[in-house]
Amino acid sequence: MEFFASTGTPAKQRTDCAIVGLYEDGSMSVAAGALDAALDGRLTRLVRQGDLSGKAAATLLLTDLAGLACKRILVVGLGARGSYGPKPYRKALATAFKAVIRTGAGTVVSYLADDSLSDTSPYYAARAVAEAASNAVYRIPDLKSGKKPPAPNLRRVGFPASERAQRREIDRGLTHGAGIAAGTACSRDLANLPANKCTPTHLATVARALAQEHATISVQVLNEPELRRLGMGAFLSVTAGTEEPARLIVARYRRSAKRKSRAPVALVGKGITFDSGGISLKQPQGMDEMKFDMTGAAAVLGTLKAAAVLELPVDLVVVVPTCENMPSGRATKPGDIVTSMSGQTIEVLNTDAEGRLILCDALTYVRRFKPATVIDVATLTGACVIALGVHLSGLMTRDDGLAADLLAAGARAEDRAWRMPIAEEYAEQLKSNFADFANVGGREGGAVTAACFLAKFTEGLSWAHLDIAGTAYAAGSQKSSTGRPVPLLVDYLIHRS
Repeated sequence: MEFFASTGTPAKQRTDCAIVGLYEDGSMSVAAGALDAALDGRLTRLVRQGDLSGKAAATLLLTDLAGLACKRILVVGLGARGSYGPKPYRKALATAFKAVIRTGAGTVVSYLADDSLSDTSPYYAARAVAEAASNAVYRIPDLKSGKKPPAPNLRRVGFPASERAQRREIDRGLTHGAGIAAGTACSRDLANLPANKCTPTHLATVARALAQEHATISVQVLNEPELRRLGMGAFLSVTAGTEEPARLIVARYRRSAKRKSRAPVALVGKGITFDSGGISLKQPQGMDEMKFDMTGAAAVLGTLKAAAVLELPVDLVVVVPTCENMPSGRATKPGDIVTSMSGQTIEVLNTDAEGRLILCDALTYVRRFKPATVIDVATLTGACVIALGVHLSGLMTRDDGLAADLLAAGARAEDRAWRMPIAEEYAEQLKSNFADFANVGGREGGAVTAACFLAKFTEGLSWAHLDIAGTAYAAGSQKSSTGRPVPLLVDYLIHRS
């Protein structure tokens, strides 16, 4: 899809569809007012007749626009004028583009960032347009045998640039939005695949394909014998019960090989391509959704792609420990003790707390790159879903500066997180009579004790943990990946660079 800064006035803009806004009190956005005047008050009459509403998410498509350069006008309800800010703006964009793709419009210009959106810069307003349009045309890679529906016709999306001084900022916003959307789509494609297709081997293949697509990316894939030589006993204990071979994917992004290398940002993504719970077997209801347990891996690979597409001036290391967690005669049993790559021993009290076992060895491995910052991303605990629901990702870190940076990135990207504690009192719950510590600490504060477990492997690092168990995918009959937290991570990298 192509994005462009539009310099034409609403009444003279040649486009298949102009998107304008109407407030709940009947007042119009600047662009809607201009079009209403060009149409001799047609929009005003529709409002008075009750055919046009400004309630949030209401839409009305107008055609038969004699005298205008645009072929269609889509009027979108913006809700109350005083509360129209970044979040309602993004919701209005999502509503608008969902309606647009049901038409034959190939070129669209959005005028929803009008004068009332004063607390959002042209950069972020334009970035949101590119993300919303790209998300609207995204289609789940389904494996249905029937005829596929036709792809949306939408090809070009414009954002008004009324002032020359704003043009550079708008172009940058559109470019960044498209890059974030590309990374999000990559993440969603991976997570939406079934577990018999998206195996650890498939994830490695996708990572290698990214390296072939972008010269700035290099990839190394370690197999099980190599993991054994590294002493990754915690990681290998999870994959013991499955036939699918485990992999450790190590990808590096450098904008230029000639530029002096800096301490990289390291992203570590949990890649459990299917989680049965192992010997601590899960209940059958909802187990099909455990194909999404590799969403952390999908997110960091999607972020890698976005960084390469945008040519961000950062050094990035992406590490993905990936395997299945299955029961068999060879599977790790509750009560078994394993030795991690760090040399610390772990009593496995619950084999369904497997994500932390693969992450702890990956966090130890990533030290060799001497990273400036380490962020791990994982659908780690159901306890985080209980604590925060499906709206906010859980953020745990001992680094106040890193916490502030990630929270700010989430707010800017509308991919928000909430900081949760890491404290020694919670770590006490991990005590074991037989090993250095256990892999679970009971029901109380489960999301926090999981982070405390990971913290035992990150001493001396600037490290943060993102628990995305509630935000990574929509469950139930409408199950699908959300692509989160790719927008948060890319925004963090953009501001860091």
